[in-house]
Amino acid sequence: MYCFNTKNVLILLFILTLWTSLVTCNELLERHEQWMEEHGKSYKNAAEKEKRFQIFKQNLEFIESFNAAGDSGINLSINQFADQTNEEFKATSLNGQKKPQTDVEMAATEKEVFRYENVTDVPASMDWRERGAVTPIKDQHRCGSCWAFATVAATEGINQITTGRLVSLSEQELVDCVRTNRTYGCNGGYAEDAYEFIVKKGGIANEEKYRYKRVDGKCNIKKSSYTVAKIKGYETVPANNEKALLKAVANQPVAVYIASGKRAFQFYSSGILGEECGIDLDHTTTIVGYGTNDDGVKYWLVKNSWGTKWGEKGYAKFKRDIHAKEGVCGLAMVPTYPIA
Repeated sequence: MYCFNTKNVLILLFILTLWTSLVTCNELLERHEQWMEEHGKSYKNAAEKEKRFQIFKQNLEFIESFNAAGDSGINLSINQFADQTNEEFKATSLNGQKKPQTDVEMAATEKEVFRYENVTDVPASMDWRERGAVTPIKDQHRCGSCWAFATVAATEGINQITTGRLVSLSEQELVDCVRTNRTYGCNGGYAEDAYEFIVKKGGIANEEKYRYKRVDGKCNIKKSSYTVAKIKGYETVPANNEKALLKAVANQPVAVYIASGKRAFQFYSSGILGEECGIDLDHTTTIVGYGTNDDGVKYWLVKNSWGTKWGEKGYAKFKRDIHAKEGVCGLAMVPTYPIA
């Protein structure tokens, strides 16, 4: 028989706790190394690596805690943003704060032509990918150019619908060449300014001719002179009106501003987003369809520009027909689409 006094028991428990902690730490270090290899990450020195490891660890703890709660309707997972704080993520991957329409602007918008106002033939579901109007998922990287990607996705869609040809168009042309007092390359911008540029120039070049560089560049006049897709202008879907938005998406992909700065959105991997993001618009995406899941929950299908390792291989689902007029993440506030 072995006898232990209280002191020995405490020492044993301390040793076991320390050993468990070391094992857990080593597992996390190994997981971070694997993540670095998967995403091609490297750091300038040991101090930076330690800093990023601690952020990685905190994000992993947040993800596991969020998923364990299991009451949000979505799942989170480690992705390429795992070594960034939420503030860093917002600074490098979003589009800057977008101003929602004022009452005066909304009144003016309501007077504008909405070509789908009288549409009655609205399918129960729509997926423009299946109809050949959506190019593969792209990645804006550490550049606030989502406004360009959303504009391009919507333009690629209407170009395919009207011509029968799906052509990957140039985001870099918009990043380099669209300059207004509110749109400036990787520092953020507005889809409306991009549409107006394409109209004024008489078209947009394709991706192959004017490739994406991930950074601001000087407008290449020679490359920009090459055009493969044209639009006549753009229209705005009546604000805060998901019924009107449905009519538009039933006929073509639609660019939308959304609020995406919340930590859960940073690590979204699957499911239908409900109320996880608020309405502080700071990102631009493209609605490319809609449907209803097996549980009867209606959703919007959204194409993002953060590569295939975010979300459902680059896509996200947002709950549709919610009580709030702005829609989930504010997606119904300022939707726009190009006209061909």
